[in-house]
Amino acid sequence: MVAAGGKRGQRQDDGVRSIWLRSRRATRGEPPLTLPRIVEEAVALLDEEGIDRLTMRRLADRLGVVAPSLYWHVETKDDVIDLAVDAIFSEVPPPAGQTADWHDDITTVLTTWRAALLRHPWAAAVPARRRPTIGPNFLAWMELLQATLIRAGFTGKSLSAATWALYNHVMGSASTETALHITEEERRVGQEQLRANSDRYPSLAANGYLYDDDWDGSFTTGLRYLLDGLQAQLDRARPDRG
Repeated sequence: MVAAGGKRGQRQDDGVRSIWLRSRRATRGEPPLTLPRIVEEAVALLDEEGIDRLTMRRLADRLGVVAPSLYWHVETKDDVIDLAVDAIFSEVPPPAGQTADWHDDITTVLTTWRAALLRHPWAAAVPARRRPTIGPNFLAWMELLQATLIRAGFTGKSLSAATWALYNHVMGSASTETALHITEEERRVGQEQLRANSDRYPSLAANGYLYDDDWDGSFTTGLRYLLDGLQAQLDRARPDRG
């Protein structure tokens, strides 16, 4: 419902901003524009032009409608982004079964997330926004992640800590890879400066800091370190485990 004096697309602030937590508008008299079509075109626009270029007017133009038609389905641009983010996590459904090794199942979840974010680079920056990621497709993957950790033996605060350590690893890896843009000349000049100041930055100068862009290798190795650390926590908590 539009508040008195408000504009179409605006709602009285009731403390619920996420489209996933709000009741949907009744469809009686709705124009022939479906929500799946809006989401599909939004993902295409975001893939082609990035998140900063997304506006309701540009999206409407691509759909061949006037902007007010979108407000039958969404109220703000953030709604569109929330829907688009969730859509990319539906491209590969979560596996139905589980392997004998929980490490392998966690690796499947996180590598699938990372692949989705790298296919749609604009999405890697979205988790840093103020709105939670709680669409049904993403939640299906998050459910698999936590269910696997519970099967491994994590509960309570340890479950929460393990979940967010893994979440932050994949999201941070993808967002850094997609956001960082450095030219070869910048690498060369920057590394020369580090070598010239090796008394202040001996480790960075000696180890090619600005040439370290093995994203796949760093993600995989970092994930292995995390999983090894989580396993060590379980082993310490259950010293009698055979």
